[in-house]
Amino acid sequence: MQRLLLLLFATAALYAQPAPPSPEHKDAPHQYSLPADKLQKAIEYSTARNWLHFIGPIYGIALLLATLRFGWSAKFRDWAEAASHRRGIQAIIFVPLLVLTIDLLSLPLGIYEQHLERIYDQSIESWPAWVWDWTKGELITLVMAALLVFILFGVIRRSARRWWFYFWLASLPIIFTVAFLEPFVIEPMFFKFEPLAARHRALVDELEKVVARGGLAITPDRMFEMKASEKLKSLNAYVTGFGASKRVVVWDTMLEKSTTPETLFVFGHEMGHYVLGHVRNSLILSSVGALLLLFAAFHALHWLLRRRGGSWGIRGVTDWAALPVMLLLVSLAGFLGEPIINAYSRWQEHQADIYGLEVIHGLVPNSKAVAAHSFQVLGEVDLEEPNPNPLIKFWSYSHPSISERVAFAAGYNPWSSGTPKYVK
Repeated sequence: MQRLLLLLFATAALYAQPAPPSPEHKDAPHQYSLPADKLQKAIEYSTARNWLHFIGPIYGIALLLATLRFGWSAKFRDWAEAASHRRGIQAIIFVPLLVLTIDLLSLPLGIYEQHLERIYDQSIESWPAWVWDWTKGELITLVMAALLVFILFGVIRRSARRWWFYFWLASLPIIFTVAFLEPFVIEPMFFKFEPLAARHRALVDELEKVVARGGLAITPDRMFEMKASEKLKSLNAYVTGFGASKRVVVWDTMLEKSTTPETLFVFGHEMGHYVLGHVRNSLILSSVGALLLLFAAFHALHWLLRRRGGSWGIRGVTDWAALPVMLLLVSLAGFLGEPIINAYSRWQEHQADIYGLEVIHGLVPNSKAVAAHSFQVLGEVDLEEPNPNPLIKFWSYSHPSISERVAFAAGYNPWSSGTPKYVK
């Protein structure tokens, strides 16, 4: 449930970033590779993550089926209805009972995932801090879930035939409001942020040259440093928000380990997301996808309730106990639709790579080598497997593989023909 709701509101186009090579980048690779000991570790880490990636949603679907098969959802509904006749009170009782049941039963997978991050040197967050972050995330999920479910069932009770469309309309301002407020409200609950210029004024001056090269106006007050090093060893940067809340965020781990040319390339990539409207476009496409999903769920829900509703103790579409059936349908669609979503994400990331290379061309000496070497070191830090299984890459990779990114950066040269794609 928690992951499902967070996916609804996810807006950031994440881009993991590199650690520093030698300043001159004379030996930039043309092919990504790892030494034998690190290669074995990367394969083990990737294998464990891949198993977890596929087991997680399957386990989540099994939990939803269990809430129906064993009547937990119907029992939670009975408790909520016995407590009050007011629908708002019932939602406040029913939704947390369902969410906490599913999320607590899913907690072992979350613990194992954090265990992997710790033993493979991706995270340094203590277990008490991790539990507190999980608790904060759960509280956010409970509030958002109770609000959305209350609206959903209110719409269903008023329009049995068009609820899928009216709920979609009602959810749009909520989704866009959350996306707008996320950088101000949600993200600071988990990490500390400060203006990038506060400790890196000289770097900001260099970044403004990249901004000018792209013909944009990204002011320093939209550039932020995130204190990731309190919890993580990995390197990252991303663009988030939209409108007045749009910003570029660079992790302090990357700033501490990257050279200035690399940071300019990283910023150029993130500026590409900014310029090319990837956050906005993702929000629009996800909204259209949500409409199609709700329409399909409307028909599938009626079909399922006619055949199994009685055995599950569900009285009809307006019954609170029908919520796990809806979540089951959404979970199945999300799992099966993941390759399409990730293919689109990989395309966006590749376009941002192109933009990053083009916008620093002429500002950073040997810019192709800078980018290629940065991807090489990124793979070493994040233990990226050099030759991922094609099916795994097709299904679960939100970014091109490191091998593809190294080869592309090293070989990209549109200037010889005078036809750069984005930055002329």
